[in-house]
Amino acid sequence: MTSPHHLRKETQKPQYHFPPPTEAHREISRSTLVTTGGSSAQNSQHLPPRPRWTIGLGLGQHVQEGFFPSPVFGHAADRYNHLVTVCPGLHHITDVVRSSMRDRFTHPAADSSNMQRYFGLDTYHPPPQPGSDHSHIIIHQVTLYLPAQVEILFESDSFTQRPGLLSGTSFSMELEMHKRRMEDRFRELFHLEEKGFIPEQVSFAHAALSNMLGGMGYFYGSSLVQSRFNPEPVSYPQAPLYTAVPSRSFFPRGFLWDEGFHLLLIARWNPTLAWQSLAHWLDLMNADGWIPREQILGAEARSKVPAEFVVQWDENANPPTLFLALQQLLADGSVSAEGLQFLRRALPRLQTWYEWFNSTQSGPLPYTYRWRGRDRDTLRFLNPKTLTSGLDDYPRSSHPSDDERHVDLRCWMTLASEVMATICRLLGEDGRRYEESHMALADNALLDKLHWSERLGAYADYGNHTQNVALEWERPRPVPGQDPRSVPPPRFIRVVRKSPKLQFVGALGYVSLFPFILQILSPDSPKLGRLLDLLRDADRLWTPYGIRSLSKSSPLFMQRNTEHDPPYWRGPIWININYLVVRALHRYSHMDGPYRERALGLYRELRINLISNLYRQYKESGFLWEQYNDQTGRGQGCHPFTGWSSLVVLVMAEEY
Repeated sequence: MTSPHHLRKETQKPQYHFPPPTEAHREISRSTLVTTGGSSAQNSQHLPPRPRWTIGLGLGQHVQEGFFPSPVFGHAADRYNHLVTVCPGLHHITDVVRSSMRDRFTHPAADSSNMQRYFGLDTYHPPPQPGSDHSHIIIHQVTLYLPAQVEILFESDSFTQRPGLLSGTSFSMELEMHKRRMEDRFRELFHLEEKGFIPEQVSFAHAALSNMLGGMGYFYGSSLVQSRFNPEPVSYPQAPLYTAVPSRSFFPRGFLWDEGFHLLLIARWNPTLAWQSLAHWLDLMNADGWIPREQILGAEARSKVPAEFVVQWDENANPPTLFLALQQLLADGSVSAEGLQFLRRALPRLQTWYEWFNSTQSGPLPYTYRWRGRDRDTLRFLNPKTLTSGLDDYPRSSHPSDDERHVDLRCWMTLASEVMATICRLLGEDGRRYEESHMALADNALLDKLHWSERLGAYADYGNHTQNVALEWERPRPVPGQDPRSVPPPRFIRVVRKSPKLQFVGALGYVSLFPFILQILSPDSPKLGRLLDLLRDADRLWTPYGIRSLSKSSPLFMQRNTEHDPPYWRGPIWININYLVVRALHRYSHMDGPYRERALGLYRELRINLISNLYRQYKESGFLWEQYNDQTGRGQGCHPFTGWSSLVVLVMAEEY
């Protein structure tokens, strides 16, 4: 695989070929293709035909020479325009295109009887002295009748050892060869046919993996960060990031807690890719040990994100799921030379990250933790969100305070301590402090004392809380003599009907399962048996499609958080947590204890439910989805979502 740095140094050339259409042309299509490079504004139309259409695109050289060999068209009416100019960032391309379009161009009508006008790229006048944020850009426009076939090539100048262009038959043959190789490796790695899956189901899994890998990208830019030391957000130094993304179309950027789940699948396919991504994420760490949870790098990325989410706060965490990926990479006890080299270089940063969590996210009591960054507006939200936890609107204490104890964060730190101790043993370093921390955090008796709610019958957060809240319309009325036009508009606000008090939060759901899904509970713990009972209760968490995020018995089940904020983690089925549930059931079904057979039965049933529903929804819609409806199983939210929903591949392969 070519490194991103190497790619940036190459001279790139896209080539476009137009095989003749198979039917009569009936309508016009315009294809605008954008590539980077170039210097001065220019335009071309009606170029004489040549054997192939090759648009030279280098680091300025070919563009400055005006090297634009023309395409071969399948119809005399086909037209080509291009524009070479500068642009202040890719997010301004639409404005540049609109201002450069003119209707002075013509093409023959379908019957060639007369000429018809069309809007084509013409000229654009950039500022006399473009700023440093302006990049060189080439825009190609193709105008042709449909139906038509267009073949687009984009090759670097490093292809010189190939005897001919990678196009047409030669491209099809090369693509077929690589396709067979991937299919063979997929078959050898995951053994889905041996597990009884039919070819269509294997293709579904193959597509999930392919889209996960295809979603890996190389990003470069800077984050906007708010610190307590600065009155306004500051731009961090520019940095690269090689990462997978949840959705190429909707979330085309890196998310810290998503990436740990992504790497569980990526590491199975190619550990090198996982080590590289881990290294890039750790390189984003600041001197204190903080990693921004959402990587919105540069102006283009910021233009696609609501303003309220752009600025990252350096006191706010995100689940340290990179330790989840490290746990898997180290699971068999033998680490490759590549992995050991990574661990030696990464250990200081991992130690700093671990210490940052312990110093900034600690709770009010020893061995307790609290997510910082909760919404403090108790008037607007039915239950103030905890975006930093990754579970967004999952119910926490109704009134945020410093007295809170969050059980999911405590479990993440239990995992982190275990992995840090393992790394130190592999490297021959002193890891006693991590071993001691893990021993204390994994102590089931202490865990029960801090987080077991007998009333809920499950693990829970603790804080200043009341269940008696509701959203209601506040409709102010004018006082005598007041102009009605000056009355404030109605507001949808929270009403508290009973004062909060310090207590366990009565919200049964994903958070309640963390001691189980991160496999902290002893296999003979009575609490494990009670959680398994809750898990299988259809009136609470169990559905035919997977485990719902919040119990049907919860007062906030499927409740909106604001007028414009529908339920997100309050009922729908999420695949990342369901994967952890399946993985935990599989492990407990192989451990001696009183709940072994119970765990095995639930494992088999839940695994079938998840695979069946995701495959069924994929067949119906063609997509993996962000989440799934707990009543119907239908995909909902963002799509395509080939981030952690692709973990269905590991569930099918029983690779945990």
